[in-house]
Amino acid sequence: MLRLARLRPHRQRGEAGSVVAEFVMVVSLLTFLTLMVMQLALALHIRNTVLDAAAEGARYATLADSNLAAGAQRTRDLITTAIGASYASEVTAQHGVSAGYPTVEVRVRAPLPLMGLLGAPRGLEVVARAAVETLE
Repeated sequence: MLRLARLRPHRQRGEAGSVVAEFVMVVSLLTFLTLMVMQLALALHIRNTVLDAAAEGARYATLADSNLAAGAQRTRDLITTAIGASYASEVTAQHGVSAGYPTVEVRVRAPLPLMGLLGAPRGLEVVARAAVETLE
């Protein structure tokens, strides 16, 4: 019995410091996961902002007193204001047909943020369409 009592403190001394190591490993894993979720949220925010700007530009280009260049410029202005000029460098607008109706198609190619705002150039491409307004 006396011998078992002497072994227990020895076992506890052998595990001394393991709590600190476990804490560091768990905190670093949780920090990594938190940063990845924040990066995903940033990428989705940028995608949604670019898509919304492209849709607004397409709707603007379909107005009776507007044109394709005005729609593309409206898209560039919205993206530049919301995110930055580097995301509005490749904006194109063209006429198209969807379901048999004339449409305006605005296409935006932007960087896909992978680490902060840095990322793959032209990694994100969104297309927005809007039906052309007529006075008939």
